Amino acid sequence: MEKKNIDWSNLGFGYIKTDKRYISLYKDGKWDDGVMSEDDTIKLSECAGVLQYAQTIFEGLKAYTTEQGKIVTFRPDLNASRMKDSAARLEMPVFPEDRFVDAVVKTVRENAAYVPPYGSGATLYLRPYMFGSNPVIGVKPADEYQFRVFATPVGPYFKGGAKPITIKVSDFDRAAPNGTGNIKAGLNYAMSLHAIVTAHKEGFDENMYLDPGTRTKVEETGGANFLFITKDKKVVTPKSNSILPSITRRSLVHVAKEYLGLEVEEREVLFDEVKDFAECGLCGTAAVISPVGKIVDHGKEICFPSGMEDMGAVTKKLYDTLTGIQMGRIEAPEGWIKEIEL
Repeated sequence: MEKKNIDWSNLGFGYIKTDKRYISLYKDGKWDDGVMSEDDTIKLSECAGVLQYAQTIFEGLKAYTTEQGKIVTFRPDLNASRMKDSAARLEMPVFPEDRFVDAVVKTVRENAAYVPPYGSGATLYLRPYMFGSNPVIGVKPADEYQFRVFATPVGPYFKGGAKPITIKVSDFDRAAPNGTGNIKAGLNYAMSLHAIVTAHKEGFDENMYLDPGTRTKVEETGGANFLFITKDKKVVTPKSNSILPSITRRSLVHVAKEYLGLEVEEREVLFDEVKDFAECGLCGTAAVISPVGKIVDHGKEICFPSGMEDMGAVTKKLYDTLTGIQMGRIEAPEGWIKEIEL
């Protein structure tokens, strides 16, 4: 299989059309068998449910080439399970979890020429998504849906290394108490756009959202979970029913306990505690871990001892171990790596 003629080392984190995408339609109470298609366009009614009432959910994961030359994905079964939960919350039909994984495998296989080579720092990003497709004018769930998966090659999230970022405590709320913060719904991300644009204009890289009920506890950013390291090297992650259950965070928690022998606490984290932590990171699919060097709370700076030049020592061990597992340099726990047979 010959790779596409792409300058892998200079890829950005953006969309590039690939050859095939997976499409399955839901109508009359059931999903069809699904097909692979070369058509990257979608034709919809002007009154489609997704356009009127934002009935859409999505996932994000990657395929990459391991040190052994295999093409693999990382824990797609957890993406399938999370999308099931998202669909149920928005009154959408659940796309079967086994079919979700199969759709991901087929999409990678049909676009294998776009999977970057090992060592390039690039990956094939996969976007499974679902939306209401039939006309809906009254406020109610759609009757017809599309489930799709497309792929696009992307470069490393950090070019030249992961330098610590500066974030601000946001005045906006990311999610409502008992709302949709714990599912991957498009509407959550639409709500965060004004806040992130505002943060960027003010010179910050991201926002820290506090709990919407009391605004005293750390939640997450617009697209990543927090990970803190105490001065005695304990890993602490915020726990809340309005935080998206990050697959990367769950994987890092396992790595911390089982590979590095670190103590881990998954609990409510008071904002007042943050100044006492030694390291801070944001974890998610795109970057694995983005180190945080400074948090600014309305002019008051919290500077982590790990500094603004490099990842903290414990954060770096977590990052190196998880990426080592993903890339085949370190043995993975059973079921974590899904190999794509070509």
